[in-house]
Amino acid sequence: MKKVLILANHLDWVYSLRKELIEELNKSYKVVLCVPVSGAEFKLKYFKDMGVEIEFINYQRRGKNPLNELILFTKYYKLIKKINPDIVLTYTIKPNIYGAYAAKKLKKPVIMNITGVGTSLTTSKLKHLVINLYKFACKDVNTIFFQNQENFRVFISQKIFHPDKAILIPGSGVNITRFTPQKKIGDDNKIKFLFIGRVMKEKGIDEYLEAAGNLTEKYPNIEFQVLGLIEEENYKNIISNNKKINYLGVSNDVRNEIREADCIVNPSYHEGMSNVLLESAAMGKPLIASNISGCKEIVEDGYNGYLFEVKSVSSLEYKLIQFLGLDSKEKEEMGEKSRKKIEVEFNRVKIIDEYLRAIENILTR
Repeated sequence: MKKVLILANHLDWVYSLRKELIEELNKSYKVVLCVPVSGAEFKLKYFKDMGVEIEFINYQRRGKNPLNELILFTKYYKLIKKINPDIVLTYTIKPNIYGAYAAKKLKKPVIMNITGVGTSLTTSKLKHLVINLYKFACKDVNTIFFQNQENFRVFISQKIFHPDKAILIPGSGVNITRFTPQKKIGDDNKIKFLFIGRVMKEKGIDEYLEAAGNLTEKYPNIEFQVLGLIEEENYKNIISNNKKINYLGVSNDVRNEIREADCIVNPSYHEGMSNVLLESAAMGKPLIASNISGCKEIVEDGYNGYLFEVKSVSSLEYKLIQFLGLDSKEKEEMGEKSRKKIEVEFNRVKIIDEYLRAIENILTR
């Protein structure tokens, strides 16, 4: 049986976004998954019970020490040599760069996945270094999956790869049988806006908090919620001392929190393809999001939600007020349109088929 090696940067993301793909791969291939050590035992057990082999390689996702980067490349090289896979799939920047380069040194075919470039290829001080590293890694890569048009455009404009290698997919898609519309259990009659994501500046939390502070003064029947890990230390006090925000902590199953919300708000500065919006739309929720690539593919302004100018508090407030002006039937119809859009455009089954086809094409050449 041929082997597929998957290099990723976090078990949680593999479990939430790739487990259906791994389930399908596992039917025809021996699957080996390499991630940093994780404390999520039930997720590890899920993959192990399936027969997936787990390998651990630790590294700092945001580290920039050249020695540590060289060590990571060496670890990937040794792992690939030991596993001897027939093909390697890489996700996120460090596995993409160092994993792909190690695989090509060992003459292994590679499928790279660009899930979002963030600021690394646009405004980062390390922009030119990252571009050159990607050019080096992409040189002999077989296929590159892009999750949105903007990321594809950035790679083309920087001449990082040959466009013939690209396949554009609508994000990771959604498991539409797991994320389904559900009726709210709570009945406090408040209109609830929900922010889901890591609490950090680049996710637009500052704009969300400011808009919440301004609007709760005018609309006493609304509630602004935050769900997600507080990654940047300075926000711990800001969130805990903000009486106008209901901090929900973290969740093992976001469906519970999405179900009780009236509208999902994503004020992020950049996205690959927003999984928060995809999952929320699949559950039939109206959406309000930054007018950026990775959000605007999911949200059609005035159809299943609203788009606002990124980093603009006034624009966000205007769209929140527009939503508040809808009657209950209009809000319900907006949510129904969200669900329909997901079923037609973002069903994860279609995306898995793209991966299976790409892998088969490479392995049968």
